[in-house]
Amino acid sequence: MNESVQILREPLLEFSDGGRTNDPFEGLSLFGAYGRSSGPCRHAVIGTASAVAGWMRFCDRLNSFVACEDPSRLRAWPAFPSFEVAFGHQWQPPVRTYTLDEQDLHHAAFRADPHQRASAVVNCYLNEIRKLDKVDETPGVVVCIVPDHVYKNCRMKSTIPVKDRIDSAGLSAATLRKIAEELSDPQGLLFPEEDEEVLEAIKDFDFSPDFRRHLKAKVMPYGIPVQIIKESTLDVTPQLEAGEPGSNPLSDRLWNLSVGLAYKTGQKPWKLGEAREGVCYVGIAFKKAEGGARDACCAAQMFLDNGDGIVFVGEFGPWYSPDSKQFELSGDAAHDLLHGTLKTYQEQGGTDLREVFLHCASGVSDEELRGYERAVPDGVKLIVCRIRVEKNGPRLFRPGSYPPIRGTLLKRHNRFGLLYSSGFNPSAGTYEGFEVPVPLGISIQHGDTDLEQVARDVLSLTKLNYNACSFGSAVPITILYSQQIGEILLANPGLNPTQRQHTLRYYM
Repeated sequence: MNESVQILREPLLEFSDGGRTNDPFEGLSLFGAYGRSSGPCRHAVIGTASAVAGWMRFCDRLNSFVACEDPSRLRAWPAFPSFEVAFGHQWQPPVRTYTLDEQDLHHAAFRADPHQRASAVVNCYLNEIRKLDKVDETPGVVVCIVPDHVYKNCRMKSTIPVKDRIDSAGLSAATLRKIAEELSDPQGLLFPEEDEEVLEAIKDFDFSPDFRRHLKAKVMPYGIPVQIIKESTLDVTPQLEAGEPGSNPLSDRLWNLSVGLAYKTGQKPWKLGEAREGVCYVGIAFKKAEGGARDACCAAQMFLDNGDGIVFVGEFGPWYSPDSKQFELSGDAAHDLLHGTLKTYQEQGGTDLREVFLHCASGVSDEELRGYERAVPDGVKLIVCRIRVEKNGPRLFRPGSYPPIRGTLLKRHNRFGLLYSSGFNPSAGTYEGFEVPVPLGISIQHGDTDLEQVARDVLSLTKLNYNACSFGSAVPITILYSQQIGEILLANPGLNPTQRQHTLRYYM
């Protein structure tokens, strides 16, 4: 076995007017975003009166230069140059402002049943989002500011202390659940259909008790991405603004929010600077159903050199094997999943492909592979790679107990290697993590290709996370959003399949 260690060069990114650098902070500050907009980003904001006031103050900071006062911290925490410098125009005040009643929101967030609780809070925001259908020009994104108690109470497995619970009027949650079970059972009793209020309440159980997942699904039919912000994020103390040690400085919050907001309103912060023409990367995502022994949802995400992400949802089915603890599609399901993804890509004006790389966290069976092969057009090369975090993989250190440099590749043989996609960042002069870096295992399962090229591609794809501004994520975008997409789709079976969105900005 011929092992070798090498350090891959940090991938370049492309910004406005062809400017290139490997650092997103530097690129946006020097060149500006790759997709410069011809006009300002339009947005609406929803929140309580205090939340909206806090957002207005935060909008002013988005248009300001903000930096740590201590120069020694600027390398690790780059200065925020203002939204206008990075994206070509100032961040404007909201075109629509909707104020929620604080008592109504509090009452909704403390309901006893978790599904009714999340649904009641989501409806507070959704009732305002529906009003956007009547405006002349739809905003590009809706900023939903949630009180911290909503964030605390409306998450998976959140519980409300008995003394703080607010019981809903009308039928109890237990009774509604029983009616829902009867309606889903062909042999059960049918509840009178004319009672629309009861039937509407039953639908709560077809959506997630998690506020974020629930809202993301419910908003999809309106075709507007949402940005959820916890209200305390808008609280800026003098220590935070000065960038003093102890918490992420204000400049970091501004970087992260500005990149996410710009992307959701249709701007492209950056693209890969050295992507190969005609090559696309498809991440295969699975999410196991809660309480189901084998049921799972499958989805595919396609990513191109320009950073566009296309999402296609496959079938729900018995894809999880308790014996092997792997997800395995049938041949037909694999064909339909990849065929649907490639078709969606072509419908959106995609160029001709030469190679399709599948990134999977689980192994691919022979039957599954044959299904994928049938979906690929003639003349297009298919490569299947398993990419997963190797929690028990070897740890590497440099002299002085320093972690390995990001991009270190430990090549075990021609079809398997370990990529340290997190590690010491020479640009920042530090390691940005808290634990010893864990490698990504890259295994070429099917197809002929060069392992080093696959590793370079994977490292490049760690730099396409537009949900935040960072030098690079620990895992590639093809794997990073698999979990979130699966969570939103599987946790909300009540969402009509025809209303699912096919672009990544709706899942971020």
